[in-house]
Amino acid sequence: MNWEGKRVLVTGAGGFIGSHLAEKLVTLGARTRALVHYRGDGSWGWLSRLPCRGEIEVHAGDIRDRDGVEKAVRGSEIVFHLAALIGIPYSYDAAQSYTATNIEGTLNILQAARHLGVERLVHTSTSEVYGTARYIPIDEKHPLQAQSPYAASKIGADKMAESFFLSYRLPVVILRPFNTFGPRQSARAIIPTIITECLNGGAVRLGNMHPTRDFNYVADTVDGFLRAAATPAAIGRTIHIGSGREISMLDLANMIGALTNRSVVIEKQEERVRPEGSEVTQLLADSALARELLGWESSVSLEDGLRLTIEWIRKHLNAYSSGGYVL
Repeated sequence: MNWEGKRVLVTGAGGFIGSHLAEKLVTLGARTRALVHYRGDGSWGWLSRLPCRGEIEVHAGDIRDRDGVEKAVRGSEIVFHLAALIGIPYSYDAAQSYTATNIEGTLNILQAARHLGVERLVHTSTSEVYGTARYIPIDEKHPLQAQSPYAASKIGADKMAESFFLSYRLPVVILRPFNTFGPRQSARAIIPTIITECLNGGAVRLGNMHPTRDFNYVADTVDGFLRAAATPAAIGRTIHIGSGREISMLDLANMIGALTNRSVVIEKQEERVRPEGSEVTQLLADSALARELLGWESSVSLEDGLRLTIEWIRKHLNAYSSGGYVL
C-alpha cells in the first residue's frame, strides 16, 4: 500500500505499541490522527516526546465516549484500534473498568467505523485469550480460555469485532500479537522490570519463574499492523504475530543479566505471583497464517531486540522506578 496521504487513525497512540505505529505511519507519509486518553495535565503519553509530534493530529478523549469516538474516526480511511486497559493484575481489582473500556469501547469504535464507512479496521487482540496452551505452537484455531478478567474482556472485544464482520461485512482484521517488547514499554511489563533491576544493580524480583512466553520486538509487531491494513485477503481473519520462540521468565532474566554484564540475583516476590488458576503457563505462536496472507515474519531476534531495548532504557532510566511492584 502507498501510505502517502492516507488518512489514518490510531487509537491508543499515546501508549507503547501505538506510539511506535503512529511514528512509523508519519515516516511513511500518512496523514496520521491519534486518539489518546484524556489527561488533566494535557499530556499525550509517548506522543508528547516524539520528534514527529507536530505532524500528528491529536484527539484527546476516551473510547468509552461514543460521540468522541465518532468525531475521532470521522474522515479516516483506515483505523488501527489499539486503545485498551491491559494490565492483568489490575484487572483482578477493576474488572468492570476492563469491560467498559475493552468491550464497550471497542463497540464504539466498530459502530463509528461502520457508520462512517472506513476502508479497513485493524483490531488488536492478545495471546492471553488462549490461556495456558493446550497444544503448541498455538494456531488461530486454538480454543479460547479467559484466565483473567483482562483476557475475558479481550475475548469479548474480539468477538464483537468478529460479529461486525459477519453481520455487517465491516472490513475488520483481528491482529493477535503475542508478547511485544521494546523501547517505551511500561514498567508493568516483565522485560523493562528485569532490565531496570539489572541496570540499577539490584535483585531481580519475579513472580512465578517457569511460565514461558513468545516475545516479539515492537518493530516487527508494527510491521504486522501495516501489512494487515494493506492486505485484502486479511479481512475477516484473525492473524497471529509471534516469533515462534518461547523462553521462561527465569531464562529471560538470566539472558538480560548476561546482556547487561550483570550477575543476576533472582528473588521470588509473592505479590507478583498470580492466582493459581489465573497463571498462563505457556504461550508459543504459530504464525504460519501471517506468513501466508501477509508475507510477515519476525525479523529481529530476541537477543537483538533485548540489546536495543536495554540501550534505550539505559538512556531513559529515570523514567523507570526500581524495586517497586507496578500493578
